Amino acid sequence: MTDDRPNGSNSILVWIYIGSALFLVALLVSAIVVPGLRFLHSFQALIYVAVIVLARRNSAWGYGAGFSIAVVWNAMGLFLTHLIERGAAAFVASLRTGHVQDLVPMMVTLGGIGHFILIAAALTAIIRSTEKKSWWKFAGGGVLAVAYLALIVSFSHPR
Repeated sequence: MTDDRPNGSNSILVWIYIGSALFLVALLVSAIVVPGLRFLHSFQALIYVAVIVLARRNSAWGYGAGFSIAVVWNAMGLFLTHLIERGAAAFVASLRTGHVQDLVPMMVTLGGIGHFILIAAALTAIIRSTEKKSWWKFAGGGVLAVAYLALIVSFSHPR
């Protein structure tokens, strides 16, 4: 199969889709289980829709948004809330016991996995980019995505 994209990144685009889709699934399941998260997760999902659309257009803005939001979110999940580890432990426990007790932390772990994929794919895409001023656009997309996340979190006051 030939790659018609300017920087030869059809496979990278697929990885961006996979990483974003995993996080969208985690958002959806968490919003179903915890109704109080529906407002926040609905608006947070828009970030990943934008990342997918912009990545499809080979835009450094989208790569930056995907990379930055994934780094910030995973840093919080790993170092502040520790929900990624708690979800991994809940997953292992569910394999041993046969029942799922902590579904939301498991979704945080799924989202974290999606983010690790998105980080690698977005970074690879921007490194391969031939677009002029791509690093500035990458940084700009990252700043906008993180600012948007901070804004929706401040308005939704998740518990």
